[in-house]
Amino acid sequence: QVQLVESGGGLVQAGGSLRLSCAASGRTFSKYAMGWFRQAPGQERECVAAISWSGGGLFNTDSVKGRFTISRVNAKNTVYLQMNSLKPEDTAVYYCAASHSYFSRNEHEYEYWGQGTQVTVSS
Repeated sequence: QVQLVESGGGLVQAGGSLRLSCAASGRTFSKYAMGWFRQAPGQERECVAAISWSGGGLFNTDSVKGRFTISRVNAKNTVYLQMNSLKPEDTAVYYCAASHSYFSRNEHEYEYWGQGTQVTVSS
């Protein structure tokens, strides 16, 4: 069982930055792929970024490439999402998730989810 707690969301102007953090409970954090997903009102949830156990495998959806960076520190049981050059279309609830797979961007392969944190980007 893994419990995930996100933090770092908030209101920011377009062009600004935020860093989301996700703290995980449990002693086997290094054996989970981690992902950041987001869901805007009226839209389906999408995978924004994902990272493999060791951090060697990375994925960013096209709309955030060059702007968002996912990283993890296994010794701290924490995964991060650094978001730069934010745009109004990045506004959404952002969720952290953990998967028993080595690496995945498929939300159906993620077994554990945080409660979500709101990110709002004003124009």
